[in-house]
Amino acid sequence: MSPTTLPAPPEHGHVTFLGAGPGDPGLLTLRAVEALANADVLVAEHEVLDVVRPHAKQGVAEVHTDTDAAGSSASSAPGTGTPQLTVIDGASTTVAVPAARDAAHLVMEAARGGRRVVRAVTGDPGLDVYAAEEMLACAAAGVPFEVVPGIATAVGVPAYAGVPLRDAEGADVRFVDARTASDRCWTEVGASDATVVVSSTLDSVAATAGELVSAGRKPDTPMTVTVAGTTTRQRTWTATLGTIAQTLKQAKVLPSPEGGRPVIAVVGERSAAAQRDRLSWFESKPLFGWKVLVPRTKEQAASLSDQLRSYGAVPHEVPTIAVEPPRTPQQMERAVKGLVTGRYEWIAFTSVNAVKAVREKFEEYGLDARAFAGIKVAAVGDQTAKALIDFGVRPDLVPSGEQSARGLVEDWPPYDPVFDPIDRVFLPRADIATETLVAGLIELGWEVDDVTAYRTVRASPPPAETREAIKGGGFDAVMFTSSSTVRNLVGIAGKPHNVTVIACIGPATAKTAEEHGLRVDVMAPEPSVHKLAEALADFGARRRVAAIEAGDPVTRPSERRPGSRRRRSTTT
Repeated sequence: MSPTTLPAPPEHGHVTFLGAGPGDPGLLTLRAVEALANADVLVAEHEVLDVVRPHAKQGVAEVHTDTDAAGSSASSAPGTGTPQLTVIDGASTTVAVPAARDAAHLVMEAARGGRRVVRAVTGDPGLDVYAAEEMLACAAAGVPFEVVPGIATAVGVPAYAGVPLRDAEGADVRFVDARTASDRCWTEVGASDATVVVSSTLDSVAATAGELVSAGRKPDTPMTVTVAGTTTRQRTWTATLGTIAQTLKQAKVLPSPEGGRPVIAVVGERSAAAQRDRLSWFESKPLFGWKVLVPRTKEQAASLSDQLRSYGAVPHEVPTIAVEPPRTPQQMERAVKGLVTGRYEWIAFTSVNAVKAVREKFEEYGLDARAFAGIKVAAVGDQTAKALIDFGVRPDLVPSGEQSARGLVEDWPPYDPVFDPIDRVFLPRADIATETLVAGLIELGWEVDDVTAYRTVRASPPPAETREAIKGGGFDAVMFTSSSTVRNLVGIAGKPHNVTVIACIGPATAKTAEEHGLRVDVMAPEPSVHKLAEALADFGARRRVAAIEAGDPVTRPSERRPGSRRRRSTTT
């Protein structure tokens, strides 16, 4: 019997041409996320790398177009110009690729050996010149491919700018790339009454308006111009074909070294440009574009950062506290063994870090959530309860009111020797004392094992760039969630600039902030990080309305002139 010959691996793999949308990471389709998760190689334009990279699997080989290497980033837009390529392997080693090797050749080479390649482009692949060329090259070489459509920039950006492209009368819509448009194209759109969506650049948008007027459009035709569309850097100007140049000049946008930035302009009587004050849903978010410092780790701040993003803010997490094991672990080891041997009736978690500390000790001993069988579990706060549920434990008691030690004591049942066979509570905590909870439980008749499960120490200073932004007014707001976050942030990074809005979770935190020379602008109505975020959003909304009513431009706090003083405006 002859030995079995294994088939050779396929010479070509598979390529997915994927539209990454106009910039907002939330606009990726479900199919795009699925394709990215299965990719062996990711080939992406530099502009969309941050959008697609979070959905790729760990260790994926990355290839991204680096337009800066060609010196053309100021004048080229996605789909134009020859891309320069940089390869980043799984170990994040950067290797330059010769300019002569174009993207189509690289995509096919990446697909060799049966690898799954995702080629991500800005907007939609069907509107990208190079993507079309690469598809043809794959077809000619016999490389199978598929296309995952994305939201086209020319459609997504006007939607985020509050400029509908069609009205009830169903006007025609024409899409024009000003960088490649012919004289015949301008003549056709100038002679029609269609809404025109023009892809251009900031420094040539006035010339684009001039082309349309020369082609027959009236100078008073409404026009909107949007830069950095669908991102929190988005800005939109409303004018007419005849006034757009002056509008951009008065806004001090031009002349600018960034004049080559791509823009989307919408022109037409029916484009709803005149109604943007009512339809601008994105840029009118209460904290739109605000850079908000959150003094917590990414894990702790995840849901809070998501909430801030929903208000249009750009959260920046800076940990002020680091968590370390206790200096003497014996007390914690005895307590965890006591859980297994039936020493406790209750265990109370007052933080996510306490859950993490107990879970790590469980894993060290080869235990899992089943060790909690027969033990009642209490938790303070939604995040602590969620951490327990992720561990496989559903808490029996969460405060019905204030999410604090005081709130837990108010709902905690008194010890009853008839119904409670054991009178002892295990309280894993930080090295910071928890007198309120311990005293309250003792008063209710319980014995408490108050155990140091972890230590909190001051975190290392953030990068120099972050420290300078804090002290120089680069942040629009800082959210302080405890007195320790105030002390630690000032200690590791310095005092926030006087133009920065200071938001505190409660009176004690506000008092500490004032003791450090900070003026408190916002205070949560109750001690909850999510209520604090709501209060900051309300502050931003009122600030926006006041500016509009006064006829002033809507600006962020960090855009105030140096030396400007802020009025005290505390929200309770």
